[in-house]
Amino acid sequence: METCPKVKNILLLDSEGKRVAVKYYSDDWPTLSAKLAFEKSVFAKTQKANAGTEAEIVMFDGQIVVYKFIQDLHFFVTGGEEDNELILASVLQGFSDAIDLLLRNIVDKRTALENLDLILLCLDEIVDGGIVLETEGSVIAEKVSSAHGMDGATSLAEQTLVQALTTAREHLAKSLLM
Repeated sequence: METCPKVKNILLLDSEGKRVAVKYYSDDWPTLSAKLAFEKSVFAKTQKANAGTEAEIVMFDGQIVVYKFIQDLHFFVTGGEEDNELILASVLQGFSDAIDLLLRNIVDKRTALENLDLILLCLDEIVDGGIVLETEGSVIAEKVSSAHGMDGATSLAEQTLVQALTTAREHLAKSLLM
């Protein structure tokens, strides 16, 4: 019996069920056509659900699928029927929280595609070979932002502080000019 939590795939689909970012860690879907068919069927099964920003769990084709929707993006994490759905839900929450932090609370398809490199790095920080490495969104986002920075990357907290100071300076300048 395996003791490490396992994930079979993590999917990020748009509101039409098309791929934005996907990563498979299992050979349950050996071909591209099998993967696309799974994505299409899991999207069709969950599309009518009113998941919203809270995670929902569904049993599908012998797999546990945990999913949630944010704007026009659909987040999915799949595990085997013997896997713990709470762990899968924490992977999903960590992934969506990290994306929210990295995309600066603008979680939509356009922004996700413009920052696809960050999303793929997130997937690599969360799961490696199906084994869950990290589920805390802020830790994942911090690792991704430091790995992505070319020269002297500032932390997300520092970037947020810099943004706040810049905004305050702009507002002050506008109020002085008026």
